[in-house]
Amino acid sequence: MKILGIFFLACAAPIVIAAQQSEGTSAQAPAPQSTQPGQSTTPAAKATMGIDPAKEAAIRRLFDVQDTKDAMRQVLTGMSRNIRPMLESSLPPGEYRAHLIDLFFERFLSKMSVDQLLELAIPVYDKYFSLEDIDGLTKFYQTPLGRKTISVLPQVLMETQAAGMNLGEQVGRQAMKEVLDEHPDLKKSLEDAAAAPKN
Repeated sequence: MKILGIFFLACAAPIVIAAQQSEGTSAQAPAPQSTQPGQSTTPAAKATMGIDPAKEAAIRRLFDVQDTKDAMRQVLTGMSRNIRPMLESSLPPGEYRAHLIDLFFERFLSKMSVDQLLELAIPVYDKYFSLEDIDGLTKFYQTPLGRKTISVLPQVLMETQAAGMNLGEQVGRQAMKEVLDEHPDLKKSLEDAAAAPKN
């Protein structure tokens, strides 16, 4: 099974963290890195250093057979759709919110280079799979079952993620209700804090 879809779903965490930063805190752009002419210090550029060229070529071939770039684009698009409700609940209500979130995802997806992510994935495959494993996976993904797996796995991952988020919300609400019912003192403290005037 392809592991790249799960890898890219992990991108959701920084999105939610960024949205939950306190109001009035402006994000600062990272300082530009100084590089020598002809050199690159990006993680993607360094990712494949030290990997056997024949094995790297085999991994890239596997990615081509898997249609990994298309799958990654689908996962990123689906991730944006699934994360949107969490962003909405993290930001104060207002007419600005939908427009801000639209612009955020537009900018985020424009900066999330599929090619860079592929470069970062190569050493992960190099670490966990031998050249024989890579060749075996490449052969599998050329079979009818392998082709079907490629076509449906991105949707499987997105639907599983969405279902997990819904379950987490339901269980979270139930757990909080039970804790507050069992601890009236905490429930009253929460109500008092909610009713307190905001500074």
